[in-house]
Amino acid sequence: MSNTIIDTNFHFPGQKSLYKGKVREVYHLENNILVMVATDRLSAFDVVMPKGIPYKGQILNQIATKMMADTADIVPNWLMATPDPNVAVGFACEPFKVEMVIRGYLSGHAAREYKLGKRMLCGVAMPHGMQENDKFPSPIITPATKAEMGDHDEDISREDILEKGIVSEEDYLILEAYTKALFQRGTEIAAKRGLILVDTKYEFGKTKDGKIVLIDEIHTPDSSRYFYAEGYGERQNRGEAQKQLSKEFVRQWLISNNFQGLKGQVVPEMTDDYIQTVSERYIELYENITGEKFIKADISDIQSRIEKNVLGYLSSLK
Repeated sequence: MSNTIIDTNFHFPGQKSLYKGKVREVYHLENNILVMVATDRLSAFDVVMPKGIPYKGQILNQIATKMMADTADIVPNWLMATPDPNVAVGFACEPFKVEMVIRGYLSGHAAREYKLGKRMLCGVAMPHGMQENDKFPSPIITPATKAEMGDHDEDISREDILEKGIVSEEDYLILEAYTKALFQRGTEIAAKRGLILVDTKYEFGKTKDGKIVLIDEIHTPDSSRYFYAEGYGERQNRGEAQKQLSKEFVRQWLISNNFQGLKGQVVPEMTDDYIQTVSERYIELYENITGEKFIKADISDIQSRIEKNVLGYLSSLK
């Protein structure tokens, strides 16, 4: 698909560095400003797929922007503005080197581990006798180390995080409290849309003033899993798969084509028809999660559009 943005190499005024993550590219400018570009790259099993998905970056950026606005009263965040559909601008932070994963249900990675007979995940006990997609008695926090592009995130326990000094105990208590508060708010927002927020991850950073804030994305289909609430109980009782709103459909397609990111495995071919299907699913995700109609941005020349909009915003700061 030609009308996608899968790589950028902008040169903004006062630019100091460029960091390329799995999906987002972060430009660090002078005056403690970050410009974060959400590309159309698709990552699954910690592997970036060879082709981009039209509108995916716009969808992720706009969901995250909306969700940050909807949670700013309970947890401070890094965001200053969104000058372009694919771009967020905020103040620079020192990221914590862990992702705070929180799970309300036995799904995805947790369910795969459970099927292997494991009853502990990241040092947290999972009750016996559960079936896939059952609700936990209360949400569990299962942190992961933050991987560079091409590397795998790894499960880690609270105890290991503290013992290795990755995060201080004082800061970790704040991260836990923020994670629980965000998940509760996300659960409430989802319920209003007829959805169940199954699990998600949050990333945090510390400002130069020592304040802990939410960074990156929040409650997007890349970072979260959603079920449709209607029929959830009936499907569980019948032992059927849940109707999902998440990137899990991509993972399942890859699994069915013998790919789980393991050594020696080859990414299956993604035809234009399949890519179009994925794009349509992401638009469906956007409209269900936000309750708003998705408005497609002009993608005839995404690079020029982004550059023009970001330069216009940066000049307004002077």
